[in-house]
Amino acid sequence: MGRKGGEVLEPARRVRLEDVAADVGVSTASVSLVLRGVPGPSAATREKVLAAATRLGYRPDRAASLLAARRSRLIGVMLDVHSSFHAELVTDLLETVEQHGYDLVLSTITRHRGEQRAVETLLDSRCEALVLLGPEAPAERLAELDRRLPVVVVGRRLGDPGVDVVRVADDDGVGQAVAHLVGLGHRDIAYLDGGSGTIAAIRRDGYLTAMHADGLPTNVLAGGMDEEAGTAAGAVLLAAGRLPTAVVAYNDRSAVGLMDSFVRAGVDVPGQVSVVGYDDDLVARLAHIGLTTISQDTGRLTEHAMALLVERLDGGRTEHREVVLPPRLVVRTTTAAPRSTAPGPTQA
Repeated sequence: MGRKGGEVLEPARRVRLEDVAADVGVSTASVSLVLRGVPGPSAATREKVLAAATRLGYRPDRAASLLAARRSRLIGVMLDVHSSFHAELVTDLLETVEQHGYDLVLSTITRHRGEQRAVETLLDSRCEALVLLGPEAPAERLAELDRRLPVVVVGRRLGDPGVDVVRVADDDGVGQAVAHLVGLGHRDIAYLDGGSGTIAAIRRDGYLTAMHADGLPTNVLAGGMDEEAGTAAGAVLLAAGRLPTAVVAYNDRSAVGLMDSFVRAGVDVPGQVSVVGYDDDLVARLAHIGLTTISQDTGRLTEHAMALLVERLDGGRTEHREVVLPPRLVVRTTTAAPRSTAPGPTQA
């Protein structure tokens, strides 16, 4: 309630369907038909109802309408709060879902909040479908969840999914990174691992396959998903006293951490060590970073994810689909030809 000149004012009451009907002198059923664009009322009645609704400031109660139709038109999204790549996906997804008349509910994974709790929050919010960004849950659990409501997994390969999947061919992306470095003349190429997750395993396999195909020795460095993991790996390499000529990192965040440790130690990138990331997130595009990386094209990922959901929610599709998009190498300033080997002593 408000107060004006010592007088207590009651809050303005929301204009209801009955108010419009009383103003025009018709039934609420007729007003409902007009506002929903359903045939029945005469042209004169339609004109009066629409004029009254505008004059009175009538706004339909969307929540009540959706409840009556047993639809929430909410899409739940599970994401990692620390991932800038996930943030870009959500931004693109929001634009896409609005075009189809849906809205998003976000639930995050943190250090102290796992996937199961994040999903439970979305289910409690009456979401009609879920978009899971890079989940690590077993495929069987994801399939079980899909039997309750439509699920799209973004960014992870599943063998026999039982859910819709939209992903980039991660192993091929890492293969492109290796091929780029080999083309520059690198032969001593290390890989900064992403840990024990499913996506990390696929990218690691892409590195091993590409290196074996070129007959090159492999060197997998223990790592993780964030800058700290890259910094730690850099410290290990520096302490060993011998640096590879190039490193492919699991993602852009770990690549940036690795580069930071090199810069602090006076190691030039790419003069002494070339670095390639993965994801092409915002930090990779910063002018002072200029990270060569693999782009996953978040716009296309989210467009396909929403198209699959609409087919399930509004089109009645029941079978599951997998959409695999090609990754794209983006060359910037952190890769160059390997440092030259100093010549040996001249023979007299």
